[in-house]
Amino acid sequence: MLINSFLDYLSLEKKYSKHTIIAYKTDLTAFNEFCLSEFELDDLLEVKYPLIRSWIVSLVNSDVSNNSINRKISSLKSFYKFLQKTGQLDSNPLAIHRALKIKKKVQVPFTVKEVNAVISSLESDDSFETLRNKLLVELLYSTGIRRAELINIKLQDINSINNTIKVLGKRNKERYVPILPSVLISIKKYLQERNKEGFVSEYLLITSKGNKLYETLVYRIINSYFSEVSSKVKKSPHILRHSFATHLLNEGADLNSVKELLGHTSLASTQIYASNSLEAIKKVYNNAHPRSNKK
Repeated sequence: MLINSFLDYLSLEKKYSKHTIIAYKTDLTAFNEFCLSEFELDDLLEVKYPLIRSWIVSLVNSDVSNNSINRKISSLKSFYKFLQKTGQLDSNPLAIHRALKIKKKVQVPFTVKEVNAVISSLESDDSFETLRNKLLVELLYSTGIRRAELINIKLQDINSINNTIKVLGKRNKERYVPILPSVLISIKKYLQERNKEGFVSEYLLITSKGNKLYETLVYRIINSYFSEVSSKVKKSPHILRHSFATHLLNEGADLNSVKELLGHTSLASTQIYASNSLEAIKKVYNNAHPRSNKK
């Protein structure tokens, strides 16, 4: 089957994660079912753009967001590029397609005060879970790593001599991220308490039952603590990553350096964080320029 061949390609050659492959499979299966039910077409090699356009219209009428539709079409476009690459198709039916317009969501980072408030609130309790949660917050904020990267950190990835952590990013790309001495101290305290509990695991962060930490638990921990100190609508691990980048840029960090720390392949991905630092730059400018009104 064409879809299965494509998914094998993503898994074996592109080394995509299971989560990403499932997303592709879901999108392509949904499109295949639409072709069968609406057009009685069971050969995806025969698909033309008007049919794809009909699918888009049906998704819009079903109140699917433009952002989600663009993702589904991106999956479809990758699928047809694969069919071209393998010589099964001469032209891509999506060659003339333009993505739907989407509203840019403003990601509001936590303030330094909010982050410090959460960390401070966790300093009076030396229980296993509190030490783990404090370390979790510190690692996300001090390194800017992704949630999936955080839960996959292994004990062997920590280098206390060079003050670095080896991180396995998207598409299994490794990078080394520096960590603060204060975070190393938190790691040491957490591991001491973990050892007292008798937990044995190759992963750094584990549950109270000794299992590998999972993404929904990380979200709940961050959301819970930051709900106590912040009124921002979104309180997630990604906002901590956003805060990391924004605060570095506010303090004068080079955009390329932040790009490397975040594990971005393109500078364009990092530039979205620069918009938040613009306000800080404006304040510096207005306070420092000789002809500023504030002078």
